[in-house]
Order: sequence, then C-alpha cells, then structure tokens
Amino acid sequence: MTAPSRTATAPAAPSRAATAPAAPAAAERTYRNPVLDADWSDPDVVRVGDDYYLTASSFGRAPGLPILHSRDLVNWRIIGHALERLEPEQAFAAPRHDCGVWAPSIRHHAGRFWIFWGDPDHGVYQISAEDVRGPWSRPHLLKAGRGLIDPCPLWDSDGRAYLVHAWAKSRSGIKNRLTGHRMSPDGRELLDEGRTVVDGDALPGWFTLEGPKLYRHDGWYWIFAPAGGVETGWQGAFRSRDPFGPYEERIVLAQGGTDVNGPHQGAWVRAADGSDWFLHFQQRGAYGRVVHLQPMRWTDGSRGEEAGWPVIGDDGEPVAVHTVPAVPAESPAAPATDDDFPGGRFGHQWSWTANPGQGWTVAHSGDGLWLACRRTADGHDLRRLPNVLVQRMPGRPCAVEVELRLDGARTGAKAGLAVLGDAFAWIGLERDASGTRLVHRFAEPAADRERDAAHPRPAPDGRARLRVELLPGARCLFSASTGDDTGFIPSGPPFAATPWRWVGAQLGLFATAPEGGGPAGTAAFTRFRST
Repeated sequence: MTAPSRTATAPAAPSRAATAPAAPAAAERTYRNPVLDADWSDPDVVRVGDDYYLTASSFGRAPGLPILHSRDLVNWRIIGHALERLEPEQAFAAPRHDCGVWAPSIRHHAGRFWIFWGDPDHGVYQISAEDVRGPWSRPHLLKAGRGLIDPCPLWDSDGRAYLVHAWAKSRSGIKNRLTGHRMSPDGRELLDEGRTVVDGDALPGWFTLEGPKLYRHDGWYWIFAPAGGVETGWQGAFRSRDPFGPYEERIVLAQGGTDVNGPHQGAWVRAADGSDWFLHFQQRGAYGRVVHLQPMRWTDGSRGEEAGWPVIGDDGEPVAVHTVPAVPAESPAAPATDDDFPGGRFGHQWSWTANPGQGWTVAHSGDGLWLACRRTADGHDLRRLPNVLVQRMPGRPCAVEVELRLDGARTGAKAGLAVLGDAFAWIGLERDASGTRLVHRFAEPAADRERDAAHPRPAPDGRARLRVELLPGARCLFSASTGDDTGFIPSGPPFAATPWRWVGAQLGLFATAPEGGGPAGTAAFTRFRST
C-alpha cells in the first residue's frame, strides 16, 4: 500500500431507507460534527474508487463488524456486516458486552477487502471478501494470545506485508507499546516473533499509546496512533524510513480550546480529488463513541513548519463545521434506525447480544418481528440475556416507539422495549395469573435483579404502544399506551442511561419466560420508529 486511497471499482450504493443525518443537506456544502452521532466505536475507513467503506468495533454483538457506505464521508448508510458469528462460538454463547471485536482495520488489496481485528482474550483475527457485502471468509486466527488489540496491516509496493498492533494491559500486563511484524502477503501468517516499533514509555508525557494505523506515504512509513486515554487524550503521528523504526513523533490533533474531548483513534483517507481527511471518535459517556470528520493537510514548509507532517482539523484542533469534501452532491443519509421488520426480518442496524440460537425468531410472511418468549433462568437481568436484539442509542434527543402484542403467553412470560447498559430499564408486557399487565422495571449497575419503576397496570388486550424519550444528558422518560385512547401515559421517574466500560448504551427488544417445559408464547413487535 502506497497511500490510503484505492482505485478498484466498488459495488453500487445500497437503497435501504435511513433517518435524517447529523449533517445538513449536501447542497449547503458544509457538514457539522459528529457525522455519525451514535456509538460507532474505533472507526476505520477505506476508499475504493468513488466509494468509502467504514467498519467499527462491535464487541460481543452478533452479527458484528458493521459495514457502512458513503460517497462523501459525511452521509453514511449501513449495508451489512462482515462477521455473522463470533469465534470461538462457545465463548460468545452468553453476553460478554465489552469483549469480542475490538478496533478493526479495513483495507482493499489484490482485489479483495480485508478486515483485521483484535479479540483481547484470543488474539488477532482476519477475514476477507471480493465483495464488501460478502460472502466473507471464516475468521482466521493470525496471532493467538491475550491482550493483542488494534491490529493494522500494510501491503508495501515491493510486495512485502507488515502488521502492527497494540496491547491491552488488562490481559497481557503490557501497555503503551506498539509491536510490528512481517506478514505473509496472503495475510495468513506472521513471519517473525515481532518487535517493539514504538515504546510510549520512552516518550515523555505519552501514556496509553494504542490504536495504530499503518500507512506508506511520500517515502515514509507512518503510524497514526492515539494516546492519553479515550476521554482526555490526543492523536499522534509517527514516521520512519523503515517499517520497524526508529520513529519520530508529533501530536497532530488535540482538544485544545474545543469541546471535543480526547479526539481519538481513527482513519486517514485520501479522496479522489487528492484531498486528505481524518475520521476519529469522541467518547460521550452513555452515547458511546461518536464519529467526527476532520480536514487534513500536509505541511510543506511554507508556514515555517517542518515539511512532511500531517495537520488535522483547524491547525491541530477539531472543527465543528466544515466544507464537505469536493464530490457531487449526496442525498442526506444516516444509518437506519426505523424498522417495519418486513417478512419477520430485522434490518442491518440490529444485532444480538451474543451468538444467536435457533428459534429465537418466528418466521412469517407479513411485517413485524416475532420473538419467541425464550425460557431462561436469567430473565430478571437483561444484561445476561443473549436473546436481546439491540441497536445503538442515538446521540441526539429523540423519541423511540414500538408496538407490542403478547400472544399465547404463559404465566411469567414478558417482553418489552429496553435501554440497556451497565444499568438497564424497560417497559413492556408481562403475563401473570390474572392476565396481561403493563410493567416498567429497572436495575442499577450493581444490582442482580430488576425492580418496579412504576405500579403495573392492566393491559387487557395484550397490546401496548411503548415509548422512550431520549433527553439531553442520556436521561430517558418511559411511557406507554394500552389502546384505551388516553394516549401515552408517563411511567416512573427519568432513568439515566449508562454505558458498559467500552460500549455505549443501547436500545433493545426482548421476550423471555421462566424456565419450564413447552412453548411460552410470542411477542410481536411492529413499527419501530425514532422521531
């Protein structure tokens, strides 16, 4: 790879409907950050012809490794996933919310798309595909070991290939260090034991160096890597004439006087017109890691600067508003949130909280998602259920609604709409000996069981419209209508959404029942809307 741009022909853009984007209409020729206002953690991007493709961390969710498409780096649509199931299979039979797929890199080489990622408990994996929509190869474990994270490959112009990765101290006892390897050109094996290419401990003031992206540009090998932690850190650039160093370093993006804390870990990409851009994330608590787009230039010495270094944003500080890349006007778009579940299928915005099992959904020919009320002993703790279908919580204030019908339910069966994180809350329907009730429950981070947030009330038809208003500060107001023409009735006090350690809060749909024999009923969800 000689630069982060590509010239191969890419598939056509997808047609799935999406909600309004974070950016203004392209005709205005400006955009406003963040361009992805939800938890698209650790983004990496590649350009192929006139098309851009982005992937992001998906942690313990399945399917994982989402694939987003754009023509202008501002308006994005989700077009699929590269990883159907996590491996090893049994390790993800139950939720492991902060584990799994960490910080992937996406590249295009030799007519194929490649994605590398680190699983902190198992090692570095790799998959590839001729078409970005798949089919993708089965995950190949390139380097086994604990604490191996943030891998990035580079195919050089001389035919040689390299890999660089970081370390998770929680698993390996090592941090603040980047390791480089020679790699076989087919990406199947590493050709040496690896060596430290950048030691953050040797750089005064640098700590938690991670997230490397490896490039070749203008006769230099470049590693773009953040340091200082996700909430308060900065973005660094390292350059060397040799892929194994020594590297000289420079801070190229930091918060400065802006409100964009810890601009962190992302991707350099060159547009077709030769302009350079950098996408990175910002940690926003319960909203997760939202994605910003920054202009980027290379110093040429004309401003008294040393030539040959990247400058990101507004002279090293993040921009809030900027001119869109020089491309034909693109229709406003954002990753889909709404879903009618046509044919009983859910859209690309959804994933399970673990590898899915047989019989979790019920096939049918109409619209609506039919979830079987899965019998489990963990029904009082949604954080431990693998059969919760989730999507990212929007970073902007909005209201989320869904219609629910509980059919053929046995005593103890329940289903609902949840806000899921280290704490959780949900509103929905539950069947007891007297009939079907509307219930609203929550659990705090350290609690192992849920509690009532409001008094249950009858839902005699076994139906309800459920609603969550997402207010500033990730406060959530729950309400519901049981079809008695009284409209939505507020339920309980505001709930403060919380993230897991690395993952933002999520919106979820679920259906469950106590352990026991026989079918427990079905929950039919229809018309999921975010407005």
